[in-house]
Amino acid sequence: MEEARSRWTEIAGEDAGERYAARFAELAASGADVHGEARLCAALAPPGSRVLDAGCGTGRVAIRLAELGYACAGVDLDESMLAVARSRAPGLTWVRGDLSALDPDAFGPDVSGPCAPGPDVSGPDAPGRDTAGSHASAPGAGAPDAAGPGRPFDLVVAAGNVIPLLAPGTEARAVRRLAALLRPGGLLAAGFGLDAAHLPLASATVGLAEYDAWCEAAGLVLERRMATWDGDPYDGGGYAVSVHRRIPDGASPE
Repeated sequence: MEEARSRWTEIAGEDAGERYAARFAELAASGADVHGEARLCAALAPPGSRVLDAGCGTGRVAIRLAELGYACAGVDLDESMLAVARSRAPGLTWVRGDLSALDPDAFGPDVSGPCAPGPDVSGPDAPGRDTAGSHASAPGAGAPDAAGPGRPFDLVVAAGNVIPLLAPGTEARAVRRLAALLRPGGLLAAGFGLDAAHLPLASATVGLAEYDAWCEAAGLVLERRMATWDGDPYDGGGYAVSVHRRIPDGASPE
């Protein structure tokens, strides 16, 4: 079946990896802070935790977290983005896949280790992606291993407008797939724009009530909502970072 075209592909084309890597390298060289997402992840889970960078793009968040001692893996459908991620951190696990059709066993031991490109687990729909590049050197060797068939993640992070840039109609299914990758009590952290001023594509708007409903249907409960990855309180603005917790099977939301 032909893959659905994601909103990200509409605006970026098929060769965005090197351009985004260069953009964020320039930002980092100028002294700009490019690690806000990783800092929040580090505040949500202790070092050694298993973290999935969903819509990882060029791997900026996963690479930084690996440097901090986290067991990281990344997944994206954009091959040009993954090529950059693999070149910068060949020791980490990078998987080409559709967020709405992810197999929990995709992050197995066969995709870990130096220079592992990761399997192609893409489905009929295209995923979102992290609008991020990396200036980091290639870590991964000696980092905790995030691989293991069926092993759940402690934290899934979806940065860079991943959710609203998914292929239309696949968003709820993608949230369900990501929730299924979490251990009971694990966290899904997602940040995205809520209006045209905070999105690269005006038609990609996803409301918080809609997103919360997808999360609730996937067995997730809202834990915290912020206006930025730095933790500023959310006041109804045009960007939000939401942290949802997976409810243990059979448990009721508190």
